[in-house]
Amino acid sequence: MDEPVGPGRTAVDDRGWSRTRGWVEEQVGGGHRVDAAERLRGGWTSQMRRLSLGGAGASQWFVLRSFVKPFFVRHAEALLTREADILRLLADTDVPVARLKAVDATARQCDHPSLLMSLLPGRVRLDDEDAGLRTALLARRLVGIHQVRIPPGARPRVYQAWTAPDRVSLPAATGRMDLWQRAVDVIRREPPDYRPCFLHRDFHPGNVLFGGEGADTRITGVVDWVETSWGPADLDVAHCSTALALLHGTGEAMRLAEHYEAAGGVLSGDSSAHLYWRVLDALAFANTEKVALPWRELGRTDLTPALLTSRLEDYLHEVLRRFG
Repeated sequence: MDEPVGPGRTAVDDRGWSRTRGWVEEQVGGGHRVDAAERLRGGWTSQMRRLSLGGAGASQWFVLRSFVKPFFVRHAEALLTREADILRLLADTDVPVARLKAVDATARQCDHPSLLMSLLPGRVRLDDEDAGLRTALLARRLVGIHQVRIPPGARPRVYQAWTAPDRVSLPAATGRMDLWQRAVDVIRREPPDYRPCFLHRDFHPGNVLFGGEGADTRITGVVDWVETSWGPADLDVAHCSTALALLHGTGEAMRLAEHYEAAGGVLSGDSSAHLYWRVLDALAFANTEKVALPWRELGRTDLTPALLTSRLEDYLHEVLRRFG
């Protein structure tokens, strides 16, 4: 989840979202008006705001997602409709998700395609302190997501691969090109057979909110459901593992699957299949700046392009050694 740009309540700035603000007030109703708006940081697909609406009684708090970049505006109807459907679907499960308030996926009433949802407690934690504890919590939560029962008619789309052998952007500054070529060769095959389940598809520490400290740390929310898919559990585990490798190093990345299986999750028993899904996801982040910029905005200024490339290479090396 994105983090607030600055502390405290912020004066409302209508530039670029005046129609959206009016829509928000109409959806909340009861004479409530937006009296504070904070731009949130840490994401790159959407413009996010945390909103306070005042009126009779206590203020109500919401999060507003708006797609403003041309690419995402073009795909907003599918993305926001999917997220709205998933938030409704998960409302009666134990997965901690925001409550959907309203959605305008085609910007009929808003300045940009937008979705309004409740504000969840907690915050994003990307620091190294207690990273191991959080990895175990991430694994257990991911098992719970994969165990959600979805009626056949409500299943999301089949997963989409985010790279292919001819689309991998190999890093220019690397002394390990042979490693990259070996990795690309792994995905020069048809995808392995798998037992499908419900996937978040973008599950990683940046989309999970935590509360508490130390032994009392707990997950308070899982956000960003626009990529929700139907596919192999290995792919969600692979995606979170890639993120952990970039944030904390190879050791933490490799432990996630161990925690996942210890919590009752089921991964492919075929090492070559597990290797495929791991490498497929890692290669989608060969251009590490895709995640580096939002993570640096959230305080991880140590995550330079050189460090992230080195960590990704170390992770690929270990994955190929262990499963290749």
